[in-house]
Amino acid sequence: MLTKRDFLRCAALAVVATKSGLAGARPGIVGTRDIAEAGFIYGLPIVLNYAFMYAHAVDRTSGQFKAPFNQIKNIFTHNDTAIETSILWIDLRSEPVILSVPAMDPKCYYSVMLCDLNSYNYGYIGSRATGNERGNYMVVGPDWEGATPAEIKKVFRSSTQFSVAGYRTHLHNPDDLDNVKEVKADYKVQLLSAYLQESPPRSAPAIDFPNISMELVNTKFFEYLDFALQFAPAEANETETRAQLARIGTGPRKAFNFKDLSPEDKVEIALGIKEGERKIDEAVVDAINVRRDGVMLGDSAFFNGDWLKRAAAAKVGIYGHDAAEAMHLHPCVLHDVP
Repeated sequence: MLTKRDFLRCAALAVVATKSGLAGARPGIVGTRDIAEAGFIYGLPIVLNYAFMYAHAVDRTSGQFKAPFNQIKNIFTHNDTAIETSILWIDLRSEPVILSVPAMDPKCYYSVMLCDLNSYNYGYIGSRATGNERGNYMVVGPDWEGATPAEIKKVFRSSTQFSVAGYRTHLHNPDDLDNVKEVKADYKVQLLSAYLQESPPRSAPAIDFPNISMELVNTKFFEYLDFALQFAPAEANETETRAQLARIGTGPRKAFNFKDLSPEDKVEIALGIKEGERKIDEAVVDAINVRRDGVMLGDSAFFNGDWLKRAAAAKVGIYGHDAAEAMHLHPCVLHDVP
């Protein structure tokens, strides 16, 4: 709720802007706070995804590094008697990738969940979704156009140029670990050109990935959002939100820099982020403790532009399953991603 001091400060700043010829050049002190709040809610899943991608596939010194892009990392934990995981971060900028899975024992559950930087679970390969038969599946980027090889069972389109695949393989008991290792050895990843035994296309440009940590997110949130948005073409239901973000200098390659802002804007953006975080936390509590329907995840159509719903789901259960695959009912969601 705005106080009398807020209104007086807005009025004073408006006078300064008018006299200096800057009226209309910025959204105004109240507008800045509102845009920062909405932008934080909209952008949190994207920034969180970038943080995981950086730790898992870019920074080899992170302590969480798994493997470079387009290389699967199988993870084995001898004391795990439920689900064994594998992680694959995918770079789709140059060409699609082919995910090949072996024939599975009908009694064995497995799934390959595809999640993009928007935090959308945009597809599943596995026991429930495609069956336990051997198969080849193609994952393509948002702008890809081309022919699909005849032997490809299904094409999955990511809404962003980077994506992650989370492999989950049922482990019946500790004695079953060797069988699971054999299955995982048959999970294969190939670029489309290699799969077709053709010359590869021109490599995508090298990227200078900015270092990120949860501590840095607190002060550089919109800088990270700027960077990540260049790999996430706007969908139709995002255009208004992105237009508002552009008013405070945030957008693909806009190089938002918190240090360059006026003291007033710094305060208002910080307050907007704080309020956005409060609303996300409130939405999490509402989903779990009030409606008691758990934290729901899904694809773009599932969220349908409800950025608060998407942010709450990402904060408490990023990389969790859709309701069709599994149900997460506890705020401390166990989502199988180490």
